[in-house]
Amino acid sequence: MDVKEINRKTITQFRAGGEIDGMHRDKLVLLTTTGRSTGAAHTTPMMFHRDGDRLLVIASNIGAPTHPDWYQNLVRDPEVTVEVGDETYDAVATPLAGAERDHMWTMLKQLYPFFADHETKTDRTIPVVSLTRR
Repeated sequence: MDVKEINRKTITQFRAGGEIDGMHRDKLVLLTTTGRSTGAAHTTPMMFHRDGDRLLVIASNIGAPTHPDWYQNLVRDPEVTVEVGDETYDAVATPLAGAERDHMWTMLKQLYPFFADHETKTDRTIPVVSLTRR
């Protein structure tokens, strides 16, 4: 499975406004971060959960031992671009911490049980990130 090719195809389909193979368009966000080494823009499609005016994204990396690149990028530079539905906007990415993170993580695992499975595969704390419109 070529993840980069799947992501490219997903991004193209999302931006074209049509169906997205194997995904629910209404649960998909395109998150653009700035590469921590290159300074280049990197767009990653991912699932999100709406929490009031903000979006929550989860850096589970399918339970891999390391955080995904997009997460490491936004820790370095929290200014991101969000594409959701028919909107594109600038946002600030904030990893949740403490009781807020724990509460949201518990809720997200209940709503989307596959995240609990991801958690069992890794020793790291899986980050939950808030995306707030600027």
